[in-house]
Amino acid sequence: EMLGFMLCSRIPCWLMAGTCKVAGVELNDKISSFIYYFPCRAQPKKKKKVDVKKEQAQRERMKKRLKKLEKAAPELIPIEDFITPLKVRSLPPLSPEESERRVLLLKKWCLFKQKQDEAEKKAIKALVESQQEALKELRLESEELYQAAVRRDEGLFPFERDGPTYTPPLPGYDPPEGKCVDITKVYTQ
Repeated sequence: EMLGFMLCSRIPCWLMAGTCKVAGVELNDKISSFIYYFPCRAQPKKKKKVDVKKEQAQRERMKKRLKKLEKAAPELIPIEDFITPLKVRSLPPLSPEESERRVLLLKKWCLFKQKQDEAEKKAIKALVESQQEALKELRLESEELYQAAVRRDEGLFPFERDGPTYTPPLPGYDPPEGKCVDITKVYTQ
């Protein structure tokens, strides 16, 4: 009804009653046919008047804010992947007797490990010398036996190689995506 009221003030009086032909088409329902064939537009809104002083003041304020941001040093964002929390245990101070006992114990341990290492090296050296002497004696007896003794034994260290076999990708296979919980902290400057 509101649209009809708005249109009535603009519709010519010859359309209000009777039949009429417009562009060879007979119109029976005058107002609805008029709206169908001749769409009407609403009047355009009036533009707001722009206050030049206000707009210029706003630009000046924005320039001041930009200058402040440029002057201020950017705040550094901490990289938390490289920051490890410091866990310091507070131990009671050692008595002089205890610290002396620990130093002597460390010296005894070092001496024990040194003697153990020397004994191990001495035993290996003796084994290698006896092996070389046995090989010399074997060579004097028979060259074939010597070559058989020197030959590498492939079965000494069994080596099996089982690797992935080549499988072509399946056509149209869409691999499932894993669930990921984003815990990234967002910093604003």
